[in-house]
Amino acid sequence: MSERSEPAGVPGSGLVKGLAVTLKTMTKRSTTQQYPDVAPELPPRSRGVIALLEENCTVCMLCSRECPDWCIYIDSHKEEVAVPGAARPRQRNVLDRFDIDFSLCMYCGICIEVCPFDALYWSPEFEYAEYDIKDLLHDKEHLGEWMATVPPPPAHDPNGEPAKEETAAARKAAIPAAPAARPTAPPVRPEPAPGGTGEPGDGEGASE
Repeated sequence: MSERSEPAGVPGSGLVKGLAVTLKTMTKRSTTQQYPDVAPELPPRSRGVIALLEENCTVCMLCSRECPDWCIYIDSHKEEVAVPGAARPRQRNVLDRFDIDFSLCMYCGICIEVCPFDALYWSPEFEYAEYDIKDLLHDKEHLGEWMATVPPPPAHDPNGEPAKEETAAARKAAIPAAPAARPTAPPVRPEPAPGGTGEPGDGEGASE
């Protein structure tokens, strides 16, 4: 079998091409962001860290059960609340511990999606590195501080599909309220004539 021989190129042609690329790049304006002196502009849906709104948490444990990494730890206790007018006091769950181990978290967002009371949010905050891996276990106080960095929800697209709540409210407002039913008066019976029995035909004008 005959070996194919590559044609010999001009010596130094590769070096010239590489220097041409370098020269072309040097003439362009640099777009490098000088982090950390200049804060980066993150997309609005960036997944930085999970923030907790403790007032909305009802300790339903859905986020902890659905977490594929089991990195959410929740403890709570019950206390009685006196309700005016109720026969007996009611019980409610009080959150004692809500920790997330970010050394195990894979930022899938399942805990935020399954939360039925909007207690968990995505925050674009990403500067929470630690020297010790044990310090990546953040408690509810630290998670609550990140709520200040949660951006407001984006405005609704006017060309998009309206929310179910808006559709239900519009449908309810379009239905006219049914008028209240008036009480019907009982039928009036005729007064009996004097000397009669009250039956039709009785009275003074009745023939004998």
